[in-house]
Amino acid sequence: QVQFVESGGGLVQPGGSLRLSCAASGSIFSIYAMGWYRQAPGKQRELVALITRGGNTNYADSVKGRFNISRDNAKKLVYLQMNSLKPEDTAVYYCNRGGSSLASWGQGTQVTVSS
Repeated sequence: QVQFVESGGGLVQPGGSLRLSCAASGSIFSIYAMGWYRQAPGKQRELVALITRGGNTNYADSVKGRFNISRDNAKKLVYLQMNSLKPEDTAVYYCNRGGSSLASWGQGTQVTVSS
């Protein structure tokens, strides 16, 4: 059964950077689009970045130009490089397949942007 383990979160000052990692197990991985999602306290979970099996990427308007998603199919890893972080980026970040193929959610990794 597919499992996702997110890591790399932490406390960072506004304008700083973090690199999140997601390790997948129990699935083929390479055939699926993969996304990073986030959920702030009291808010709905939202998709912030998506990468297709062919490497095409899409980003939410709020993170365009600041975040970059990438994947390593051989290692079954997906990354999210986050730059120029803002307080409104504070959330728990999750990885999963694209919306049409969502699997179970992992525990996520907390990102807190605060001075």
